[in-house]
Amino acid sequence: MTTNAVRPRLIATDLDGTLLCPSGTVSDRTAAALAAAEEAGVQVVFVTGRPPRWMQQLGPHIGGHGVAICSNGGAIVDVRRGETLEVFPLSPVDALAAVAALRAALPGTAFAFEHLDGFAREPEYQLRMWGESDDRHQPAAPAEELLAPGGPVRGLYKLLAKHPDLDPDAFLVEARRVAGHLAEITRSAPVALLEISSLGVTKASTLASWCREQGIDRSEVVAFGDMPNDLEMLAWAGTSYAVANAHPEVLAAVAQHTVSNEHDGVAVAVEELLKRRDD
Repeated sequence: MTTNAVRPRLIATDLDGTLLCPSGTVSDRTAAALAAAEEAGVQVVFVTGRPPRWMQQLGPHIGGHGVAICSNGGAIVDVRRGETLEVFPLSPVDALAAVAALRAALPGTAFAFEHLDGFAREPEYQLRMWGESDDRHQPAAPAEELLAPGGPVRGLYKLLAKHPDLDPDAFLVEARRVAGHLAEITRSAPVALLEISSLGVTKASTLASWCREQGIDRSEVVAFGDMPNDLEMLAWAGTSYAVANAHPEVLAAVAQHTVSNEHDGVAVAVEELLKRRDD
């Protein structure tokens, strides 16, 4: 691991595969490092692909402000109060255009929708990943019905596209080719699952907006990530780290590396940054 002598004011970290243990929990060492950062006056913001409804158990670790950036920048939420503060929505028109383009080019793709009132999906969208079992009783209908005026999807901040067979990276490349002009398309899961937001809405764009409101310059931000959906944020921040278990594209793009999430990579880097900050 290499480090720069930086005096950070804000730490922006991804969760799954980065901050969290492989079990999805916060280790004692990581919890202590985050608490030490907050005590030193460094704001900690979770910047994640997770939807707001998957954040409640992380409330004790989120810092004094209680705010997280969820759904790849699609929503800013107050985790402790369970309140959505701001949404950067994908319009139904653009969402349906992306659905049509992906269906035509990649038959077998099924869709789900994260929105202000929760979650909805097409019947063909299989719920198999961690956390998805909580969504089994949410509305299930074709995309056109879910996104119709007066339908159950209101304030769509992330469209999900899942394919049963494709290689995840190949799925992303082809999806961007046919629908990248309609929306932001990225991925963070180990399966063929794409995460789609409004054009211009990424982890980086919403983090930049939050930092402007806090009077924090990008040079004062340290970011951590592991997957393609982190790349814009890692490029934007003044200092960035990839964990050792990161996707090869992330490892290649980010100069500074820390150890894996299994070995508390974020905590290791934060401890050293705080030590240098005090020197």
